[in-house]
Amino acid sequence: MIDIDPNGTGLPGIEQLRIIVGAVMTVGLILAVLALIVAAIVWGFGANSSNPHLASRGKAGVLIACGAAVICGAAVTLTNFFWNVGQAV
Repeated sequence: MIDIDPNGTGLPGIEQLRIIVGAVMTVGLILAVLALIVAAIVWGFGANSSNPHLASRGKAGVLIACGAAVICGAAVTLTNFFWNVGQAV
């Protein structure tokens, strides 16, 4: 029987790596909000100018930006969920 858990003190620099990952998640969320704003503007401009191609690109951008924000925000929870699923196998 092998029982291996993540070791938070095994290597030097683990705490700095956690800080860097947290900062990257923050930047990702900020960029997702910026992408959402830009895509909503494109969607509105396309809808008001009777340009269906631009409007559909804006809709797709809004959905992609929302998906990116959900993934960035839930990254830790998703990782923990799949870690627990893997441990149960």
